[in-house]
Amino acid sequence: MESLPVWLLFLLVCCVLLTLGWKGAATKGLLPPGPTPLPLLGNFLQLDRKNVIKSLMKMSEEYGPVFTVYLGFRRVVVLCSYKVVKEALVEQAEEFSGRAQLPAFSKDFKEHGVVFSNGDRWKHLRRFSLHTLRNFGMGKRSVEEQIRTEAQFLVQELCKTEERPFDPVFIISRAVSNVICSVVFGDRFEYDDEKFLVLNRLITERVASSPMAQLYNMFPEIMEKIPGPHHRGSKCSQEIISFILERIEMRKALLDPCMPQNYIDCFLVKMEQEKQNPGTEFCLENLVMTTFNLFFAGTETISTTLRYGFLIMLKHPHIQDKIHKEIDRVIGRDRAPAGEDRSKMPYMEAVLHEIQRFSDILPMSLPHAVTRNTHFRGYVIPKGTYVYPLLTTVHFDPEQHSNPYEFDPGRFLDARGCFQKADAFMPFSAGKRVCLGEGLARMELFLFFTAILQAFTLTSPLPSEQISLEPIVSDLGKVPPLYQLSMLHR
Repeated sequence: MESLPVWLLFLLVCCVLLTLGWKGAATKGLLPPGPTPLPLLGNFLQLDRKNVIKSLMKMSEEYGPVFTVYLGFRRVVVLCSYKVVKEALVEQAEEFSGRAQLPAFSKDFKEHGVVFSNGDRWKHLRRFSLHTLRNFGMGKRSVEEQIRTEAQFLVQELCKTEERPFDPVFIISRAVSNVICSVVFGDRFEYDDEKFLVLNRLITERVASSPMAQLYNMFPEIMEKIPGPHHRGSKCSQEIISFILERIEMRKALLDPCMPQNYIDCFLVKMEQEKQNPGTEFCLENLVMTTFNLFFAGTETISTTLRYGFLIMLKHPHIQDKIHKEIDRVIGRDRAPAGEDRSKMPYMEAVLHEIQRFSDILPMSLPHAVTRNTHFRGYVIPKGTYVYPLLTTVHFDPEQHSNPYEFDPGRFLDARGCFQKADAFMPFSAGKRVCLGEGLARMELFLFFTAILQAFTLTSPLPSEQISLEPIVSDLGKVPPLYQLSMLHR
């Protein structure tokens, strides 16, 4: 087939640009304001590819707390500040409950699973997952008992460092991963298990981002055809999916429908019950992708928060001293921490909340989409428009938090030293898309953090004034900088 003449290609490009311009003009008067996009590129050239979030926050200074940007061809409405995010996600929860797709991730999920699905599929999967996680305990041990047991395995493993400096990334990740493995697969792994080590390496690599991955999210049709590191994430996903499929086959062979032992068992029973219903959401693909969602989120977010928390303890040793005193007073040294201790430890609770606020590991949450044409703050947001609620503008909102860039557990304590909640606190997002594993995550953070500080004093090879808390920022999240610490027996 002969190539098209240059003049015809030029004409086609002009038609595309005119069409895009017409569509933009047709809705410009209704949408929130924003920077003028370029044809095809949108506002891509106005973004810092190393820190998109910083660029968006700078735009909000000019265009206000609700504004519109174009990421490639995609129109996005950005929400900033606690009041705006709350108004959208909580007060207009149904309208903002859609899930926008991130091509770098959703190319693997294909809108299956509890995180990236929409409509009835999402509602059915979320309802089932919430019910299963809340009622989990049908196995040999309750979820809390599993976490407490895993925390003691972790303490034993940390003893092997013999008080020498080490990087905590992988050892913390393996312990946290084992909790979600117990819930989802029904088994924990030894820390030196070869498959388990590979699995945790894949999770760490899948989280890693690059400007090329950001380009993929903006221009997926083009970037899919270009070789490069942006394809590595999908390869990691496929290897994780293969592992999950293997575990599902193992559970099928052991399944007793009358006594399901874990999340996969419960889903398999539901699949059998629903197999006569055509088009049911309880199919193998949704089982695989929901398991992936639970496993990935249940490993990475908790382990990252813990690592950030330990780094903060190195930076602020006086806070660690106060935690040690509260642990000794409430729990002592002779028994393992339990969930019931939380209500008696207001300072620990305040520290954990401040760690989550300050570390801000999901600064823009996962993107939402409006489910219908939505009136919001005097604007009209067309159905299907992507929405980025910047949770970082909630956690560092100066109207809600005094000195927001300082680490201060006192903001979660009242005048009597009792724990008090803060409204502008959304580490698990808010509204209908709030993290379904929030309860499990809170329990893990408390039991792991308390067990480690009960057993050890954390020290750094560096003086505290040389320790940096500046995060490494990707397109979706923040992680603490790499660091070394020693754990000294108390």
